[in-house]
Amino acid sequence: MDKTHGYRKEALGSSVLSESSNTTVLRSVGGFIIKARWLIIILGIIAFIAFGVIGAGTVGKLSLSRWEVPGSESYQAGRTLERQFGSGSPNLALLVTAKSGTIESPAIREAGLALTGELAKEEAVQEASSYWSRGGTQTLRSKDGTQVLILAHLKGTVTEARTALADLSPKYTRETELLKVQVGGQDEIFRQAAGLARQDFVRAESIILPGVFILLLLVYRRFRATALTIGVGLFAMVGTLAGLAAVVPFTEVSTFALNLTLVMGLGLGIDYSLFMISRFREELASGKDAFASAVRTVETAGRTVIFSGITVAASCAVLFVFPFPFLQSFAYTGVLVVLSGIMGSVFVLPAFFAVLGSRLARRAKRGAAAVRSGTSGSRAGWWYKSAKAIMRRPVLYGGAAMLILLLLGSPVLNLRFGLPDHRVLPADATSRVVEDQKMAGFPAEETDAIQVVAPEVKDPSAAIKDISAYAARLSQVPGIIQVDSLAGSYSKGQLITPANETHARFAGVEGGTFLTVIPYGAAINADAPGLVGEIRAADAPFDVLVGGYPADLTDFRVKLLDRIPIALALVLAITFVILFLMTGSILLPVKATLLNFLSLTIMFGTLVWVFQEGNLSGLLHFTPAGSIEPSIPILMFCIAYGLSMDYEVFILSRIKEEYDRTGDLVESVARGLQRSGSLVTTAAAILAFTFAAYGTGEVVFLKMLGVGMTLAVLVDATLIRSVLVPAFMKLAGRANWWAPSGLRHFYERYGISEE
Repeated sequence: MDKTHGYRKEALGSSVLSESSNTTVLRSVGGFIIKARWLIIILGIIAFIAFGVIGAGTVGKLSLSRWEVPGSESYQAGRTLERQFGSGSPNLALLVTAKSGTIESPAIREAGLALTGELAKEEAVQEASSYWSRGGTQTLRSKDGTQVLILAHLKGTVTEARTALADLSPKYTRETELLKVQVGGQDEIFRQAAGLARQDFVRAESIILPGVFILLLLVYRRFRATALTIGVGLFAMVGTLAGLAAVVPFTEVSTFALNLTLVMGLGLGIDYSLFMISRFREELASGKDAFASAVRTVETAGRTVIFSGITVAASCAVLFVFPFPFLQSFAYTGVLVVLSGIMGSVFVLPAFFAVLGSRLARRAKRGAAAVRSGTSGSRAGWWYKSAKAIMRRPVLYGGAAMLILLLLGSPVLNLRFGLPDHRVLPADATSRVVEDQKMAGFPAEETDAIQVVAPEVKDPSAAIKDISAYAARLSQVPGIIQVDSLAGSYSKGQLITPANETHARFAGVEGGTFLTVIPYGAAINADAPGLVGEIRAADAPFDVLVGGYPADLTDFRVKLLDRIPIALALVLAITFVILFLMTGSILLPVKATLLNFLSLTIMFGTLVWVFQEGNLSGLLHFTPAGSIEPSIPILMFCIAYGLSMDYEVFILSRIKEEYDRTGDLVESVARGLQRSGSLVTTAAAILAFTFAAYGTGEVVFLKMLGVGMTLAVLVDATLIRSVLVPAFMKLAGRANWWAPSGLRHFYERYGISEE
C-alpha cells in the first residue's frame, strides 16, 4: 500500500505545524490545507463547476467597442449629431454594382432608390441616403460609373448597432438581375473581426488543450500530475469568466477578453502548477512525507507564486490608466486570471498533494543520478554547469548576448504608429472586399467623412453666409474633395451644387448646423490625424466640434500616447517595490527592469519587421499596413512585462534562498538556476505554445499578439535568464544585495522572506 495513505494525525508533526516563532503565515495556511484537504478538494470542485456555469453566461454579455474616447471632442460631436440632428457618421455601407450598363440607367436608378428606401425603414437604421437620393453627388459614385454607395447610420450603442448588423448584413448581401449588393462600413469590419476572433478562440482551444496535455505528460511522466496542472489552468479560465460576470453589469468588457482569458488563464495556471508540483517533488525526494512536503511547498513555492502573481496582476492593472473600455477589459481579465490561478495552485492544488502523495513523484530511471533539483543534482545539471561557465567569463558571454538582442531588436527604431483599417481582416472577408473596391474605384471616402458640428448656431438660415464661407474655406484644405452643408456643396472653394432639399438635413429642428467634410481616399489613408488637425485649425465663424471616424481614431491615439508615460511609471514603481520586498536589494529590481526592457525590445522589433514592414506576410497571410495600431503593443507590453517579472521572481527566489543559506554568490546563482531554469524554460515553452496558436488566427490583432508574445516569452526565458542573469549577478558581486541602511531596516521589518 502506498505509504502516503492512511496518514495519522501525528504525521503532521510538530516540525510542520509548530506554533513557534518560526511559523510563517503560509506554513500555517499549508497546515490548514492539509488538515481540511478533503473539504478543500470538494469545495474546489464545486467552485470549478459554479465558475463554469456562471462563466458560460458571461460570453454573451461581452461588448464590442469603437475607437472612442469618452469626453473627447470627437465623442461630443458624435453624441451631438445623434441627439440634436438625428444623424451620425455612416457606419453601414452598401456597395451597389450595376450588372450591366451604368448606374444612370432608369431601371437601375429605380431599383437603387427602392433599396435605399427599404434600408431606411429598418428599425435599427436612423438615416440612410444614396447617390440617387442625394441628387447624384459624385462622392458616392465610382469613377467608371458602375458602382454607387448607399450609406446608413445605425442607432444605439456599438453593441446594439453590430448586433443589428448581424441580421442586416446577410439580408442586404444580395444579387438581382440588375444589381449586386455587398455590405461594408466600419462597424461591419469590426463586427466581422470580433466574429473571427471568437472563431480563433475556439480553434486555438482545440489546438492548445491537447498540445499542452502532451507536453505536460512528457515533462511529468505522470498522468495525475498532468491532469492536475490542466485542471488548474481550466480553473483559472472559468474563474476569470465568472469574475467578468460580476464586472459586465457595471462597465463594458470587450469580446476580445475571451482570447486573453484562454491564453493567460491556461498559461499562468500551468506555470504556477509546474512550480508547485516541482517543489513538492523536490521535498518528497529530500525524505519528507507527503504532508510535510505539501506544507513546505505552500510555504516556499506558494510564496513565490503569490509574488509572481502580484507582479503580473500589477502590470495588467496598469491598463486601467487608459480611459478605453477595450484596454480596461484586459486589465480586468489579467487581474482575475492571476487571482484564479493563485487560488487554484496555492490553495486547492496542495490538498491533492496530501491525498496523492508519492503518486505525484517523478518516475526516476533505474541508476539515474540524484533528482535534478536535489542537492547533488544541482551540482551536475546543465543549468548549473552553464551558469558556472558564464560566470567565469561574464563580460564575454553577457556582451555577446547583448549584441544579439540589440541586433534582433533594432527594427524597433523604425516603429511608426498608425490607425487601424480594413486590413485587420483577411483578404477574403466580405467587408474588406467592399473596402478594397471602394479604395480602388471611388475618388472620395465618404464613410470616413469628418463631421464638423456647430450646435450653438441658434438660427442656421440667418447664418447662411457664414456657413457658405466656412464650407468654401474647408473645401480648400488639401486632401478634401467636397464639403456638404446647409448652404450647398463646395469643392476647391467653389459652390458646385446649390442648396436643395437634400441639404436641409444639415439644420437641426431646434437650431444648430453641421457640415460633412469628405476627404479623398488617398489623403485620409495617408495621414488621417494630419487632415483632422487641419480641419480643427481652420478659422470658424462659430464654435464647432470636429468628429467622425477619422477624428475618433485621432483622439483615441492622442489620449493613448499621452497616458503611456503614466503607465510606464506605474509599472516600474510597482514592480520595483515588489522585487525590493522580496529581495531587500536596490540593484536587483533595477537589473530586472533593464533586462525586461531588453526582452520587450525584441518583441517590438518583431512587430515592426513583420507587421509594419510586411516580412513573412505571405507565410502568415496578412496585409501589412505600414504602421502599427498603438493599443495592441501597449497591451502586449503590459502582459509581457508582467510575464518577464514572473520568471524573474521564480529564478530570484531560488537564488536568494540559496544565498541566504550559504552566502556564496556564485554557488547560489548556479544552484538557483539549476533548480529553476529548466522549470522556467518548460513553463515558457508551454506558454509560448498557447500564444503561438493565435499566430494562425484570421485577425491581424491576434496574429500580432501571438507572434510577438511567443518570441518575447521564449527569448526572455532562455537567452536573458540563462545568460544575462548569471553574467550580471557575477559582475555585480555583493552589490546584488545592497540597499541603503534606511531601506535595509525597512526590508528587515516589512520585507517578505522564507522565514
